[in-house]
Amino acid sequence: GDTMRWFWAQYLGPDGDPRDPAASVLATADFAHAPPALVITAEHDPLRDEGEAYAARLRDAGNEVTCSRSEGMIHGFLTMDAMTPAAGRADADIAAFLADVFRRR
Repeated sequence: GDTMRWFWAQYLGPDGDPRDPAASVLATADFAHAPPALVITAEHDPLRDEGEAYAARLRDAGNEVTCSRSEGMIHGFLTMDAMTPAAGRADADIAAFLADVFRRR
């Protein structure tokens, strides 16, 4: 709604184009040959659907993708280690994913 339009206006500035891939990765035309990806979304994040759509686009293009949704969480929950164990679990998932990717390279 209005709140998301406001955030987009702040992010893009007066001349920004939300269809520019630099502004929204979903605007990218070709996802072939993308690196392995870990996409973590939060159940109550207004950007959740976009994150999950990104993971689907990557997967549909034949890329290696791990996508997980953190139930009950909000946008920015990764910074809330002192408030929720979900942040620590997500941090551990990120570390394990990166270790695996780097080990294979």
